[in-house]
Amino acid sequence: MSFTLESVTAEALKLTPDERAELIETLLASVEPTMPLHPDWEAEIERRVADMDAGRTTPIPGEEVFAKVRALIAAHDQKA
Repeated sequence: MSFTLESVTAEALKLTPDERAELIETLLASVEPTMPLHPDWEAEIERRVADMDAGRTTPIPGEEVFAKVRALIAAHDQKA
């Protein structure tokens, strides 16, 4: 069977969002290996994931975070 970028893409889009995210991470690591994190960062990530899983924290959508950052930058630029 011959694989093309189009056929692989079409099949990948049939995956669940979680599966697509895992596929993205796998593909990215194959072209741009990540450097290992400092153990303190690894521990912090584990703590934050555990907090999320336990419901102790609430995620903030990226769009909301970026909107707030853009507003802060705009306010700063107006003062300058």
